[in-house]
Amino acid sequence: MHKRYGDKRALDGLDLTVRRGTVHGVLGPNGAGKTTAVRILSTLLRPDRGRVEVAGLDVCAEAREVRRRIGLLGQHAAVDEELGGRQNLEMFGRLYHLGARGAGARADALLERFGLADTGRKPVKQYSGGMRRRLDLAASLITDPQVLFLDEPTTGLDPRGRAEVWGAVRSLVGGGTTVLLTTQYLDEADQLADRISVIDGGRAIADGTADELKARVGGDRIDVVLRDAARLREAAALLGDGVVVDEDRRRLNAPAQDRMAALTRTVRALEEAGIEAEDIAVRRPTLDEVFLSLTDRTRDDAEVAA
Repeated sequence: MHKRYGDKRALDGLDLTVRRGTVHGVLGPNGAGKTTAVRILSTLLRPDRGRVEVAGLDVCAEAREVRRRIGLLGQHAAVDEELGGRQNLEMFGRLYHLGARGAGARADALLERFGLADTGRKPVKQYSGGMRRRLDLAASLITDPQVLFLDEPTTGLDPRGRAEVWGAVRSLVGGGTTVLLTTQYLDEADQLADRISVIDGGRAIADGTADELKARVGGDRIDVVLRDAARLREAAALLGDGVVVDEDRRRLNAPAQDRMAALTRTVRALEEAGIEAEDIAVRRPTLDEVFLSLTDRTRDDAEVAA
């Protein structure tokens, strides 16, 4: 996909392949092209160049048919806060020409599916943030789409609200829906996505499962927090090569080729040296570290090329 806005290249040859019946996460910093990609995939915007297919259909030549097969949940609520949840869903059903009886039946089914049946007649303005987003999600499923686009669906929600939306997404995928999820929350992608694409500058710079992406920035690491910051350098010498010292947090971080062996060696070495540790743990790189590493590397390459 290619898309320009004046002199700005929003998409610069973005290539995405999403397997049916999975959640595919798209990560990227602000301005990376995530929302532009979703707008093109959902037929709201035409690409300048490139072939784009959704559910086997060309989004430009067969846009009307594509719209029948997709659902879209944007960053902002699309429901009417003065109406009740059921009224909102009935309205969407009528807009999709389901008829009064069909729209009512679909509204009831979706309210039940998303745990909103008891609140269906309550005005949406009385809903919590998580309930509103679940209602938004229900509205995007009026036509029972094959493919659902979620553009930063949990922005602004508290942890409980985010967990509610995550549960709803898992339920959808369990029923066979294909989901493309854009998000800035790295833990969200880690929790939900079967596969992840990291985009920056309008193109994909990495693609893989969460574990595959984490492996790209190195293997396991061992974290050690010392009680006495004055002994950080002494402890670092015991841990071998590749140690990162964080004096402010009294923390050491070092590669761990073998998780349990590295942990055992570290504990023994510190004890023999009489260095007291407050905490020792072996962990894998986080998606946050992957994201920062990959996007920083892209910027470095761009500066070299310039």
